[in-house]
Amino acid sequence: MSDRILVFIPCYNCEQQIGRVLAQFAGLGDSPFAELLIVDNGSRDRTVGAAVDALAELRGVRATVVRNVENYNLGGSHKAAFAYAVEREFTHVVVLHGDDQATITDVLPTLRDGTHRRFDACLGARFMSGSRLLGYSWSRRWGNMVFNLLFTLVSRRRVYDLGSGLNVFARSVFASDALLRYPDDLRFNVYLLLGLYDRGLRTSFFPISWREEDQRSNVRIVSQTARTVYIAGEYLLRRSRFRHGEHRSSPRGSYPFEVVARHDGGSVSHGDRRSPA
Repeated sequence: MSDRILVFIPCYNCEQQIGRVLAQFAGLGDSPFAELLIVDNGSRDRTVGAAVDALAELRGVRATVVRNVENYNLGGSHKAAFAYAVEREFTHVVVLHGDDQATITDVLPTLRDGTHRRFDACLGARFMSGSRLLGYSWSRRWGNMVFNLLFTLVSRRRVYDLGSGLNVFARSVFASDALLRYPDDLRFNVYLLLGLYDRGLRTSFFPISWREEDQRSNVRIVSQTARTVYIAGEYLLRRSRFRHGEHRSSPRGSYPFEVVARHDGGSVSHGDRRSPA
């Protein structure tokens, strides 16, 4: 079966950055991507309009811009995109955050040499040999490396990053019902990583470049630190709870969105339609 790769771009208040993100797909040449899915999570700025404007400047790129019916947070946006990928029979999903901190070119070697077919998940890492950090404070670097060490010890698998903005997932990951029970907030990536290890799935890391310029972080350092430590303890001491428990504060059966615009590679068409996701 040939690859059908969806690029999922989650956005929240990315008006200033989303145009730069989409411009990365211009001039890729023999692009491995079948479609871009830009998912807006209730932005309070012109993220959606900026995305549509940027797509109008691209040629040969198929894309869909959607808006979540409610604010599902980052994890919930993943679930909406994954449901879309399952329904449309994509083989892989590339996650590229819409705040322009990562670059799509960093994942191309992984896709072009077939590494993504040998692993269930290929995860971009900011803190391994070959990675490049720009504008990232030393305090945050050390904090992340401490967490990487903690989760390496807890999982007994080498962890280079608990969750960056550039990853590749196969259907064995994004079609799993287990993901629905993971938190809809920023903890989603941590549960996802440990879930991969717990299920014995094949996982690899690859170095990426990462920059902080005009982006705004949504992380609340103190509360997020405490929650992340709790996850490590749960995985180590309450594995059954980790595997089978409901980790969302507000469980829901689906994560629907509305289609705002479609780009067929040459022109943009507008229209709102509720997704069955």
